[in-house]
Amino acid sequence: MTGRVSTATSSKAKSQAKQRTSWRVAETLSKSFRYAGNGVLYATATQRNFRIHLGMGALALTLGAVLHVSFIELAILGLTVAVVLALELINTAIEATVDLIIGDQYHQLAGIAKDCAAGAVLVSACASLFVAACVLLPALWRVFV
Repeated sequence: MTGRVSTATSSKAKSQAKQRTSWRVAETLSKSFRYAGNGVLYATATQRNFRIHLGMGALALTLGAVLHVSFIELAILGLTVAVVLALELINTAIEATVDLIIGDQYHQLAGIAKDCAAGAVLVSACASLFVAACVLLPALWRVFV
């Protein structure tokens, strides 16, 4: 025996090592969707602001449906809610990445990255409020006047 690992064992070890890596590409479309779903579930479970945006978005869409706004207006509401939620997910990813890289240290650029990502969410949330007001307030006005 030469001390070398057989090709079959070597391939198996490589395969197992590959499975343990977090950067791997999803082998199938269903795995890709599962990974994406895991991200949404993580944000829902751990990020207070994501849950707030999710609740407010659901409220706006429900109110739009109850008030019988047009399908176009409902679609616009849905898109603005989706943009806010998507930016909140990106913000969460940026925060996690920055925390991973800098650990317990403080770095001014890390703070800037986190603040800018949070600012993007704030801008989109304000725009979403404006869109919701433009769509829902006239419909509410018609109900109560």
